[in-house]
Parts: sequence; C-alpha cells; structure tokens
Amino acid sequence: MIHGFKIGHYSDYEGGTGTTVIIAENGAVGGVDVRGSAPGTRETDLLKGCKAVEKINAVCLSGGSAFGLEACDGVMLWLAEHEKGYFTGTRYVPIVCGAVIYDLDYKAFAYPDKKSGYAACACAAESFETGSVGAGVGATVGKIFGMDNCCKGGVGYAEISVGEAVVGAIVVTNSFGDVIDIEKGGSVVAGAKKDGVFVGTADYILKNAVSDLKGGVNTTIGCVFTDAVLTREQANKLAEAAHNGLALSVSPVHTMLDGDTMFVMAGCEKTADFTALTCAVPLAVRKAVLSAVKK
Repeated sequence: MIHGFKIGHYSDYEGGTGTTVIIAENGAVGGVDVRGSAPGTRETDLLKGCKAVEKINAVCLSGGSAFGLEACDGVMLWLAEHEKGYFTGTRYVPIVCGAVIYDLDYKAFAYPDKKSGYAACACAAESFETGSVGAGVGATVGKIFGMDNCCKGGVGYAEISVGEAVVGAIVVTNSFGDVIDIEKGGSVVAGAKKDGVFVGTADYILKNAVSDLKGGVNTTIGCVFTDAVLTREQANKLAEAAHNGLALSVSPVHTMLDGDTMFVMAGCEKTADFTALTCAVPLAVRKAVLSAVKK
C-alpha cells in the first residue's frame, strides 16, 4: 500500500450498496476528470485551477446514486473529529470529494448515508479487500439487456511502480458496457449476455442499429493515488490519463448512461518523471477494472 493513504469500506449486503473511502489525513494534491454524461459528484470544481485550496483529505466513492453523496458528510465528520482538513484559524474543515454509482436496482432501495461514510473511515487501513465490498457491493457490468443478463462488478485495485514512486488505482466498476481484456484480443471478460453468451455490447449496438438505448444509469468511478510529487495541474492531467485506462478496459465507455469520474490524489513525497506517470496511470486503471470483475 502507498505510504500516506488508507482505504476503508462500508458494505451493506442486505441493501445491496456501500461506500469506499480513500483517506490522506495529512492532505493530498487533488485532480479530477468527469467524462460520463450522467455524473453524481461533489467538490469537483474545487480541484480545478485558480482555487484557494490545493489539497484534499479524502475521496468518497459510493453507491446509491445521488442519494449516496450523503456518505461524504460522514467522512467529513470523522476527519473533523481527528482535526484533519483545511485549518481556518479556528476550525478544521475537511476537504472531501466524492462520486457515486447507480445501484438502486441491484437489491432494495438503499443508499449509503452519513453513518456509512463515518464507518468506512473508522475501519480504513493500509490493507483492504477488493471485489464485492464497499461501493462495489451493488456494482454490475453489461446492462444493455437489463439486470437479468449482466455480470457482477465490484471494487478493483492495481499498483504500478514508477522509479521510487508508486501509482495505485482503485476503481468501482459498474459500467453500461462490457469489461474487455486487450491482452486477449479485446475479448469480453464480463458483460451483457444473450442466451448465456457474451454478445459484445458495442458490436451488438452497431450491427443491430440499436436506438433509444435502455440500461439504467450505471457509472464507473475511481481514484488514482500516488506518493509522487505533483502540481494541481499535473494531478488533473493524470485524471485525464486515468480515463484512457477505462477506454482500454470498458466497451463502450463514457456513454450517456454512465457518469464516469476519475480522481487523483498525490502525497508528494517522491520525485517521478511525469511522462512515465502518464504511462503508468492508464495501465493501473485498466488492471484495476479487470481486477474488479475477476475478484
């Protein structure tokens, strides 16, 4: 696990939803890139240029669609109790960014709340689980034919070394499209099925001139975090590069039915070549997506 960061989950298996939080208690330079057309996010404008605060304390990834953004309040409460955040001179104000997936059709109508976010922080550690945990509890992939013909998604993680620095990517894979493996000719690893066979969602849409697509609201969200030294502009550039990892592993990606959002957090402890980082980030994200469905 990368020094300076902790990850915690809150899993609601009965409701079919959950929360995953990435914490940098001492702050991290943040960036973000939102490319899906149906996003649910919090504090993304703060990460762009010409803003007063450069460092964030946590990224909260949740199920529950827009309802699930409430979990960020619990993350704020936990951090404030531990006196982490932007110090105003009298108070600590934690800077918590967040994004949500749509999982309201997975089981019951349930969403992570303030207590969920707090609980995820309380168990955050340098070691953590992946798969159907946290925000990945209700995640699914390949939904062109509905929930009865899709595959299970989840939380995936991968790390790549860049000299002395390390890049980690945690991704909640909950896409409308299929998850594919480019190392195996772009074959479908998890996705939409017809009569029990993967159809290849993008090919199916094109070959059948599909219009007025249904498939609910989906969304793949994640966070790339590193101990490398980055400026805010560089963090935002790496957030763009993170979406290249999604494009290499999800097909189709960034649709009108997805709210794909990727954050970046930089602990700024070690020096690394920036071009090398832009190569490492898509690779880590791609591997994390595959990890999510294989786990």
